Amino acid sequence: MKANKRITLLCGHYGSGKTNVAVNLALRARKDCEKVAIADLDIVNPYFRSKDSSADFEAAGIRLICSEYANSNVDIPALPQDMYAITDDKSLKVFIDVGGDDRGALALGRLTPAILAENDYEMLMVINRYRPLTRDAASTLEVMREIEFACKIPFTGLVNNSNLGRETTAEDILSSLPYAESVAEASGLPVVMTAFDESLAADLDGKVPHPFPLTLQKKII
Repeated sequence: MKANKRITLLCGHYGSGKTNVAVNLALRARKDCEKVAIADLDIVNPYFRSKDSSADFEAAGIRLICSEYANSNVDIPALPQDMYAITDDKSLKVFIDVGGDDRGALALGRLTPAILAENDYEMLMVINRYRPLTRDAASTLEVMREIEFACKIPFTGLVNNSNLGRETTAEDILSSLPYAESVAEASGLPVVMTAFDESLAADLDGKVPHPFPLTLQKKII
C-alpha cells in the first residue's frame, strides 16, 4: 500500500496488530517523504506501543508523538502534549495508532473536526480473524461500527492482518483471505492490504492480494 493521504488512521480491536502496521507504514513512507510522524493515541493499552520502536524512528528521522508516560511504570491515560501538530502542521505525513476498540477511539475526538475539515485522510480498520471477538464478519463489523460511532470518522478501507504472532504460518494467512473478503463485502470497503511477517514473503509470493510484508516490532521488556 502506498499512503497517498496526509493522515492515515489505524484502528482495530485488541491484538489486531495495528501498532505493527502503523510502525511499518511510517518507516516505509519515510523513504519518499521528508517529514513523517507516527502518533500513538492508544490510551487503552500503554504497554505495547509505538514507542517500543523509538530508536528506529530516531534513526530514520521520523517524529514520534506519544504520551510522556509511555513505557513507564506510570499507568495514566494521558494524551501527548504535542498531539495538535497532527492537524496543525500540514507538511507532516502522519500515521495515527488510534487505540483498541471504541474506548481508544474516543481519544481521537479532539482532532476529529480538523481531520474531517481537511479531508485528506485514510481511516483503516486492522482486522484479525484469530482474535476472539473478531472471528467472523458479523462480529468484526460490530466492532467497526462501535469505533466509527466513538470517533465520528468513517472507515475507508480494511487491512487484513490476521495472525497468530510468531507462530503464524503461510497457511494461516491464506486461510484468512475468505474472512477478509467477507468483511469487505459486509462493510462495502476494500481490503487495501494483506499484512504478514516478512519471513513468509517467499511462501506467499503471488498468492495474496496487496501484500504488505512486515518487520515485526520488538517489545521493550
